[in-house]
Amino acid sequence: MIEIRTDLAIENREMYQEQNEGEIPGIKVENKEGKDYTITRVRILDELGEKNLGKPRGIYITIESPKLKNSDQELKDEMSKVLAKEIKALGMNDENTKTLIVGLGNWNVTPDALGPKVIDRVLVTRQFFIAYKKDSDETVANVSALSPGVMGLTGIETGEIIKGIVEKTKPDLVIAIDALASRRMERVNTTIQLSDTGINPGAGIGNKRLGLNEEFLGVPVLSIGVPTVVDAATMVNDTMDLIIGSMKEQADVGTEFYGMLEGISNEDKYTLIKEVLEPYMSNLVVTPKEIDLIIDDLSIIIANGLNIALHHGIHLDDVNRYIR
Repeated sequence: MIEIRTDLAIENREMYQEQNEGEIPGIKVENKEGKDYTITRVRILDELGEKNLGKPRGIYITIESPKLKNSDQELKDEMSKVLAKEIKALGMNDENTKTLIVGLGNWNVTPDALGPKVIDRVLVTRQFFIAYKKDSDETVANVSALSPGVMGLTGIETGEIIKGIVEKTKPDLVIAIDALASRRMERVNTTIQLSDTGINPGAGIGNKRLGLNEEFLGVPVLSIGVPTVVDAATMVNDTMDLIIGSMKEQADVGTEFYGMLEGISNEDKYTLIKEVLEPYMSNLVVTPKEIDLIIDDLSIIIANGLNIALHHGIHLDDVNRYIR
């Protein structure tokens, strides 16, 4: 059984289409092209869509921009505004919403530090609402934030920490930020996924943890993630597909060599890759060497997008001027 590691709904859809003709039953897909980005909205409509895509019912929005790896200030500003617009369009918050932002991940491991770095840059205001005994404000919304760390650092399930804080502070919405895994290297650090179904921390790299969703926390959960790693076996598998496809184009149809290439099943190919890699590189995930700079840029984009989307009186110029 092939285990392709990915957290992206758009990639689950692609894998389904590679094995079946036509669109996936039970889902609806919308695409939008921008100057420097592409937005794909995948909406899972029913149980059939859940089964075919392997994800809970809801909407999954993917913002792709190949230039994110080398983004300048203009692109970062543009992507922050695009992200803010998509968050607002989900209709999960307004100016009176009390929001808890959770930065998931391990701040000691750079590819997993996206969530904590975003928390460093979001505008938190809950303390002012408490101090001045206010229920609303003409400029900012009630926002709190934390980075709970990972179980390896705290000894406590991340979900348990967040559930306890939700029960105590009673937010109307939880926004979870996390690093994800992709099946394709070209999507690493160039893709932002939003979902209204919550998130399972660590799922992309095979760590099963408590799911952060409305069923568990008791409040709606918006997840925002960026793929920062790709599983080595998955990457080699896709590379072999390209090599085999190229060799088939050069071989004569009907020859023994062509028949051998045609007879290589996906299961056999992936099993061979795992057998070769595991003795030396068990559970290896790959990330670009410039990940430090990229994570900083991505954290700025996501934090600015959140600040604009959550605070009705805050604009991009404000966050660029005062929040670093």
